[in-house]
Amino acid sequence: MKLSMKMRMAVLLTLSGLLCGCAQLGYMVQAAHGQSVLLSAARPIDDWLADPQADLSLKNKLATARTIRAFAVRELGLPDNASYTTYAALRRPFVLWNVVATPALSLKPKQWCFPVAGCVSYRGYYEQAQAQAEALALRAAGYDVQVAGVPAYSTLGWFSDPVISTFIHYPDAELARLMFHELAHQVAYAPGDSAFNESFATTVEQAGLQRWLDLHGDAKMRQAYAVHAARKGDFLALLLRHRQALEANYAGQVSNTEKLLRKAEIFQALQDEYQTLKQSWDGYAGYDRWFAEPLSNAHLAAVATYHDLVPGFRTLLEKDNRFDRFYADVKALANLDRNERHRRLRGLASIMLKADSQ
Repeated sequence: MKLSMKMRMAVLLTLSGLLCGCAQLGYMVQAAHGQSVLLSAARPIDDWLADPQADLSLKNKLATARTIRAFAVRELGLPDNASYTTYAALRRPFVLWNVVATPALSLKPKQWCFPVAGCVSYRGYYEQAQAQAEALALRAAGYDVQVAGVPAYSTLGWFSDPVISTFIHYPDAELARLMFHELAHQVAYAPGDSAFNESFATTVEQAGLQRWLDLHGDAKMRQAYAVHAARKGDFLALLLRHRQALEANYAGQVSNTEKLLRKAEIFQALQDEYQTLKQSWDGYAGYDRWFAEPLSNAHLAAVATYHDLVPGFRTLLEKDNRFDRFYADVKALANLDRNERHRRLRGLASIMLKADSQ
């Protein structure tokens, strides 16, 4: 029996009441309310396309999203369901804001545990003011904190995720990449293992986007995405380099006072090197938003989450040579103990490294 949206909300809130304390229940209530409002705002894309009052540029992007959705099912074997068949217009720049917190001398993020999703390293709020209030409380408790706007997320198939105004006007390649990534979360999910979940979705988005560009991209689109991908790679390398410097600092045999001084130096160097990097990009400022708040450990806590296990997943995809086989193997990995699944993926990654070195 398929549960209605209201019934699913009721199930989630009942689970929350049984498994969480009062403070956690309050958080879950705002999350359920925000999800309900989002789904209530969604209308079928076909209705938008048939609406004579709808903006023409929006219609064109929605038609592209519909084409991407069909490609995801046909070519990538992603779920053929109602997700991304509706569109929700929101009056805010992000669908929600994530709060990430770390200790002052650690890059290990604070964990929050929820029914269904397991433990994750963030809390999402549908109102920016609530996210900022949570951040203020965490900073008062001594944590480093980042509040980051999120354009999209996956409900793991519990609900029919809509296309949202927060990302619909992305360039076509970016729109495809995002949709492939979020749909991949509906295929396989290991509760409490963000590195596994995000690296898997990143692998699907990358492989899927290459196929999308081969079929639908023209020279201009491919060039634009190549420039975007190069800048993203440069920025990620910058962050990883300074993340490693922070890890070495926190592991050092010196006083906490010295570690804090070195921490400030590392973040200043990150700021300075970013400005130099921007100059090599002809002043492109697309990552300025990342520096909107004072830099902290929380900014770098999740950098490796989306990429660390990707080489292992890529090797597995190449070995399987078909998405359906790949997904079956990934689901099997998701059922293993966390340490074992990571061990196997790192073993697969070493195969790729050996092949690249030969």
